[in-house]
Amino acid sequence: MIPPAIPGFVIGVMIVLAFALPRPVGAQKPSDLKSVEVQADGRITFRYLDPKAISVSLKLEGVEKPPAMVRTPAGVWTATTQPLPPQIYNYSFSSDGEPRLDPQNHEYKPNLVSFYRGNFVTVPGPTPQLWEPADLPHGTVHRHVYTTKCVTGLTGDQSDYFVYTPPGYDPRASRRYPVLYLLHGWSDLAVGWTDVGRAHLIMDSLIARGLARSMVVVMPLSYGEMSFVRNWDAWEDPAARARNWTRFQQALLTEIMPRVESAYDVSREAKDRAITGLSMGGYESITIGLNHPEKFAWVGGFSSAVLELDYAKDIPGTPPAGDALRLLWIACGTNDDELIAPNRKLTDWLRAKKFPVTAVETPGGHSYMVWRENLVQFAPLLFRP
Repeated sequence: MIPPAIPGFVIGVMIVLAFALPRPVGAQKPSDLKSVEVQADGRITFRYLDPKAISVSLKLEGVEKPPAMVRTPAGVWTATTQPLPPQIYNYSFSSDGEPRLDPQNHEYKPNLVSFYRGNFVTVPGPTPQLWEPADLPHGTVHRHVYTTKCVTGLTGDQSDYFVYTPPGYDPRASRRYPVLYLLHGWSDLAVGWTDVGRAHLIMDSLIARGLARSMVVVMPLSYGEMSFVRNWDAWEDPAARARNWTRFQQALLTEIMPRVESAYDVSREAKDRAITGLSMGGYESITIGLNHPEKFAWVGGFSSAVLELDYAKDIPGTPPAGDALRLLWIACGTNDDELIAPNRKLTDWLRAKKFPVTAVETPGGHSYMVWRENLVQFAPLLFRP
């Protein structure tokens, strides 16, 4: 796992949380407790030590009704699932109604809003899935920190972004590399698409199999105002949404893109630039991309947070001329994602305005299980004739 890149003000908060969070009685020892175990048939056994708990329950991504946890005489609460398909699953526990991470598992979801976003466990397939490490050429993920004049609320105005360079990246190549700007969602950090989405492994796999072109992928911190990520109420404030969007657009266009184009051998042409993202990042990608066809010819959105989108204000009334817009790809999960209806509404509006929309609906909810699959489908479409 790539170490989390934590914007300045978050570091102190996370240190405080690490010591202030309530800890389960029993403290998850002995050290030989195997808290999560994947069986050969895809079943997962979970174990959580809390001898004094009255009840412990399991929350498991992609499973509507996880199995009940049963207490053993030693105070270990355990449950085993039915066989599950190959996937990366997010999970967490609840002890007497209080959320708990798995202290035995170092793989967790970095998050700016809640410490209890869960741990990860992978059910492997008979062959490595596209998001799993495999014996194939790997690209490199680089972290960059810079002083921003656009984003507010960062300690020392220090922001960051990650850049994936594909296997065999050659800065002296005769043709500049195409570049995908890949944005995270609300509450994520810049590291979201690598630590959680495994975008670098997906790109390695797609490129190695000849399914996607060799490209550079840029994953920035996708906020314009860090105050926008303090609590959910920010989404109810149109002015706060607008400020966050405006400042992030400025950061992307005037700070991040020039730095990437100076440091890496990437194309400066719109036909070689793509932008997409998930949830908040999908909203940003669609609105920035459609308002700047001179910069992005390939635009996508995964479960885009277009709930409060003002079409007349936020989207051009007509599509760009010619082939300036080569792809407009809008995807959303269909299971318990409240954004499916707004995304369908947006798709209908765009089609009425003659935008060339490709609409994709994927089984699943508002989660990285869906967004990994979205990236698997979206990336191979980019930069093709």
